[in-house]
Amino acid sequence: MRIRATVAAVSGALALSALAVPAAQADDGRSWTPDFGFTAPERPTSRLAARAATSDSDLKITKAVVNGGKAIVVGTTAPKKVTVAITATDDSGIADAGTILWIGSDLDSDDSFGFTQNEEAAKCKAVNATTSTCTLTVTVDPAWLINSDATTWKVGAAVLSNDGQIVQQDAFARTKLQRLSKITVNAAPEPVKKGKTITVTGKLSRANWETGTYKGYATQAVKLQFRKKTSSTYTTVKTIKSSSTGALKTTVKASVDGYWRYSFAGTSTTPTVTAAGDFVDVK
Repeated sequence: MRIRATVAAVSGALALSALAVPAAQADDGRSWTPDFGFTAPERPTSRLAARAATSDSDLKITKAVVNGGKAIVVGTTAPKKVTVAITATDDSGIADAGTILWIGSDLDSDDSFGFTQNEEAAKCKAVNATTSTCTLTVTVDPAWLINSDATTWKVGAAVLSNDGQIVQQDAFARTKLQRLSKITVNAAPEPVKKGKTITVTGKLSRANWETGTYKGYATQAVKLQFRKKTSSTYTTVKTIKSSSTGALKTTVKASVDGYWRYSFAGTSTTPTVTAAGDFVDVK
């Protein structure tokens, strides 16, 4: 069961402390702690009340960037730690920030699931007297993912100003989560006589989070590319489709020494991947 405590921050004489919240369970059976935010004197009891209480504040979240703006790509076993940088501004300056990555219709809904920050407090660096960028990390663990999680995730952000104001936006930004892809290539026979046919085989696969293995990615367009031994540039020779098991196979005529590879452009759920070139000596 995945249950992670969320961050809470306070100002004035109170110390930074953890906010205890009950665990929620998504309708697929996964448990997590969906809430996040800050405790402060006279903290409103609801998220809507918190927004109303701070609506007249100058405190604003201006940017949230996950993983440097790149998609989060996760394999079958290794957890992936990503950085979340939240920029905010207030006339008193910024004290702290919190974040959460999640999917679903609403943070409190049964169909929601996500991951919260690792740290008890963000590292905030002042841009100027009123604006800071606060950095946190979130660990995405494939042990808790299902394949349909390869989609667009919401980025929740909360910030605390130096004068104790709080702003929280459950879905301030978006980030993409993808299943790690792999591709192989083998060109044979080698060496080969000039003008003879070579067979180029390989396999396109991607992480299956539900089985913890890599499974063939079926019926995907894959480019067969070649570069001469004397060149540094690959050119596309033809495009084929992977089989129902992700297998790749085609034939070409060998004319000069060079390297053969397969290249996959990627999809919304799976990143681009290119095999290292396989050298063929043409006699």
